[in-house]
Amino acid sequence: MQNNNPLREIVARIMEEYFCTLDGQPAKQLYDLVIKEVELGLFKTVLQYAGGNQSKAAEWLGLARGTLRKRLAEYGLE
Repeated sequence: MQNNNPLREIVARIMEEYFCTLDGQPAKQLYDLVIKEVELGLFKTVLQYAGGNQSKAAEWLGLARGTLRKRLAEYGLE
């Protein structure tokens, strides 16, 4: 059987692992943490595959180049 959404399954597996590391402690600011980590990984990888070309990366991401530049600056990835 072919997997139709491997990214979703990878995220679910990683979140399960994350909850195990909490060792019963409550999760805090989970949404912000996950979004930041996913965006950082996404931006770094897309920029790498785009050869550092922000215009190409923005196009692949479906973002305006200015929006991408702003997000990269927020993460210190300029």
